[in-house]
Amino acid sequence: MTHPKDTVTMPVPEASAHKAHEAAPATATTAQSLKTPHHVPLVEVTRDGLVESIHYGSLIALRKSGNTTIEAGEPNSPMYPRSSLKPLQAVALLKAGLDIPQNLLALTAASHSGAQMHRDGAAEILKLHGLTEAALGNSTDLPYGVAEREEWLRAGNGPTQIAQNCSGKHASMTAVCVINGWPVEGYLHPEHPLQVLVRDTITELTGEEAAAVSTDGCGTPLFAHSLHGMARAYGRLAAADESTDEGKVAHAMRRFPEMVAGEGRDVTALMRAVPGLLAKDGFEGLQLVGLPDGTGFAVKISDGGDRARMPVTVEVLRRLGVDGGSLDTLQSPPVLGGGLPVGELRAAHIFSN
Repeated sequence: MTHPKDTVTMPVPEASAHKAHEAAPATATTAQSLKTPHHVPLVEVTRDGLVESIHYGSLIALRKSGNTTIEAGEPNSPMYPRSSLKPLQAVALLKAGLDIPQNLLALTAASHSGAQMHRDGAAEILKLHGLTEAALGNSTDLPYGVAEREEWLRAGNGPTQIAQNCSGKHASMTAVCVINGWPVEGYLHPEHPLQVLVRDTITELTGEEAAAVSTDGCGTPLFAHSLHGMARAYGRLAAADESTDEGKVAHAMRRFPEMVAGEGRDVTALMRAVPGLLAKDGFEGLQLVGLPDGTGFAVKISDGGDRARMPVTVEVLRRLGVDGGSLDTLQSPPVLGGGLPVGELRAAHIFSN
């Protein structure tokens, strides 16, 4: 196990389709003036012993005390956390009075695969609050999961808002508007009372103001924060008492990991493999993890390569003392040549040594 006094700092090298809701413009600070982070090698792709590709990125792991135990790249630089913000947004919705069963709360924090249970869950949230799919302001899409998408298409279906991977979050956002008497129309605008509460809650949990604001793929306001702040937030959620809003979200996600992602998805498998672990991914190579002792860590793959998330996540967990046996099933699929394994994705030497 790596302890706070054994901080691992990596050297920095010298070089290194959606429908946006029209009521949700990026009206706050833009990221145009922010510098490009100097990421470092995190994951290597090998083929018969030769390193064929390298994924760069940054990461940080924090103990509950705030001490940094593992650090690589520039974890204090702002980035867009994408869907890894969803558990934090769910906390804000609870603060605003959302009261739904745990499986639906897990769906609220989800980037779901679009299975029947996910679509039914989003529809149930709407029905409980007297709403229909017409209230949703998220983009339309096919189911995110490969098997779910193929089944959906075989049935002759096209892109819908319910099938889109953020529909649980959006259903709960519209529900909160009904609960508080806020207008459902325009609920994605950055100055809508709902989004102001979301922004303030994220600021509280991360301990930092947003460095920039944009619009996420589903149409919600998207706040830029550092990996450091996001790791702090996930540590807080994972260690929170179940009676608190933070603890309620974390407990629901851990109890219903299949609602957070779906069968065959690594986030669901990760929460099943490690009791008490909280996990959420995000587009463009984001992985956030919180542990029951209050440790949180955040990974950003600079090129957005989704395949690189899990090798580095497993390596960080092992360094943090998580049982290696429970992680063996989470290794990335091998690199194939002629249908046979000829290589692997592995944590880069600069990180693993």
